[in-house]
Amino acid sequence: MVQGRIVLLNGAPRSGKSSIVSALQQTAGEPWMNLGVDVVVKHMTPDQLKPGIGLRPGGERPDLEAFVSRSYRALYKSIAAHAKLGFNVVADLGHHNSYANIDGSWALYLQELDGLNVMLVGVFCPLGEIMQRRAASEGGYLSATEQGDVPRPVQHWQEEVHKPGIYDLELDTSTLSPEQCAAEILRVIASGNKFEARERLIA
Repeated sequence: MVQGRIVLLNGAPRSGKSSIVSALQQTAGEPWMNLGVDVVVKHMTPDQLKPGIGLRPGGERPDLEAFVSRSYRALYKSIAAHAKLGFNVVADLGHHNSYANIDGSWALYLQELDGLNVMLVGVFCPLGEIMQRRAASEGGYLSATEQGDVPRPVQHWQEEVHKPGIYDLELDTSTLSPEQCAAEILRVIASGNKFEARERLIA
């Protein structure tokens, strides 16, 4: 059986990861399974344990961190299982290592994907654009203050999510549409280039 490909999209909330997932599923010539943070948090995680693996940087909920670590391991084992059965997998993620009690290094979870074809994609978006998207979202969750100040959790995401910043491809969603991002991912896959970011992170 031919193994499926794995594309992991890492970036801050509102950077456009979910839109890229949707565009990839709609435009690719073969099926891509969506196994990411949005799916886990919205449809799998009990209310009393949310936000689960969506836990933002800063060590604000040390009581959830052990659950977060186990959830990430389970997610990556599931991604690996799907790929080994021939499914292509795309996942929206927001990895950081700003916890109170656990080592949240992305490298720990990437070890679960040993021997698989893994492409790491950094999804970037300037803070100003992020704030505009937050203001336009329903409820204006964590939008700017009346004085125009950026909430600390939003700033913290921008500072932490791309450390150490090792990717096979970087996309800026302030200049590229979701469809353009999906097309670029597929173009790079079709080029046959070897993806090395995962190996560099776990080395």
